[in-house]
Amino acid sequence: MKHCSYNTRGTCSRRIDFDIDDEGRLHNVCFLGGCAGNTAGIGMLAEGMDAAAFADRLRGVQCGSKGTSCPDQLARAIDENL
Repeated sequence: MKHCSYNTRGTCSRRIDFDIDDEGRLHNVCFLGGCAGNTAGIGMLAEGMDAAAFADRLRGVQCGSKGTSCPDQLARAIDENL
């Protein structure tokens, strides 16, 4: 199991911590900051999912005019760590 920590850019959340197991599945996704209900929900949805497939679904999601979002930042973090 690989533990990953990613400092976000352009979002209310400041960091995302998560694990990727030997089969490429996500575990323990946790956002520091951000909209508590939304980021907790993302973490629950991510649990046990194939990391690459999950990143594909999240990549490009926008939050207002920020040009990114917490889900998009998670996709970038996953891409960086696969």
